[in-house]
Amino acid sequence: MRANLSKVWLAFLAGALSFGLGAMNARGQAPEGPQGGQKQPGAPPVEPKPAPPQQKPQEAGASISVEVPVVTLDVIAATNRGDLLTGLKKENFRVIDDGTAQTISNFGSSEAPITIVMLMEFSSRGYYDWFAYQAKYWADAFFPQLKKNDWVALVTFDMKSRVEVDFTQNKDEVRNALYHLYFPGFSESNVFDAILDTTDRLKDVKGKKAILVLATGVDTFSKHTLDQTMKLLRQTDTTIFCVGLDKPYINFLESHGSLGSHMNYLQGENQLKTFAQMTGGYSWFPQFDGEIPGIFQTITAFLRNQYSLSYTPTTGANDGKFHKVKVELVKPDGSPLEVIDQKGKKQKVVVYAREGYTAVKGGVGD
Repeated sequence: MRANLSKVWLAFLAGALSFGLGAMNARGQAPEGPQGGQKQPGAPPVEPKPAPPQQKPQEAGASISVEVPVVTLDVIAATNRGDLLTGLKKENFRVIDDGTAQTISNFGSSEAPITIVMLMEFSSRGYYDWFAYQAKYWADAFFPQLKKNDWVALVTFDMKSRVEVDFTQNKDEVRNALYHLYFPGFSESNVFDAILDTTDRLKDVKGKKAILVLATGVDTFSKHTLDQTMKLLRQTDTTIFCVGLDKPYINFLESHGSLGSHMNYLQGENQLKTFAQMTGGYSWFPQFDGEIPGIFQTITAFLRNQYSLSYTPTTGANDGKFHKVKVELVKPDGSPLEVIDQKGKKQKVVVYAREGYTAVKGGVGD
């Protein structure tokens, strides 16, 4: 009985071993049937797939990609008397980047809608908050110069800047906000910070854009210095126009016996002139209220008749340095452009464009 059980047990072990070896072989071979290598009857022939091409082994090291920027300039062409030069062609402009003539790739001229921020000093400086109320009174004269499709925003500043009305085409909304400015809060006038804050807000706004600064230009408490402000303005593509508030106040002081030098206001004027010139704009320092409508009319005319020039710098595009740019008016043959007025007299031509740009450093990618 025990012998028979041993035979049965040996037979069972042999069967189990045979089954295990068969299963191991089955895992090493493709199974037959619908999912295997044998074709089913009536099934379409199986096209052999070509072997994937061998990939070239990647070379060690970093690949270098350089992005060459496109520089765009908004340009105003006029005579020295302020008469705008319209109808000019691409051939009438020559762009010189750090002494090297450039090829203009894109050119446009049209009466585009205006996108402008009115940046207004509203501080309690001066007798009876003089500058705040003068800025408010003068700013109201700007709205008749705007058209239905123009965009305008209102920002005031003293110690800090405040957005009174964001960009809108509803001029009455901005005018109402202006009327509801009653009492200035502080005597500080942080014009450097206010201008930089506004240009920073505009950096993502596409197309032509401008700031109209109504201020004395005197800075009393800004975090940024004049040098820092100028350095940062070199990087902006926003045109700045400035209208100084100081002349009527100086006239008032002098008429009441104050014969001081008023150097702080003269310095403020120079700062406003610099900001406008750097960005391709212009500055005015009116003495009388009657000058204001003509000044605002000139500003809107300048903005509606800007020429847009684009080019790709041929050298130093990624050197991280400031590039000085000069725009000249020329005839198609390259000689200086001549403008003759109605009386047959030759007029001097003037170009308003930003003085340059700061190139992006690098352009190297992994």
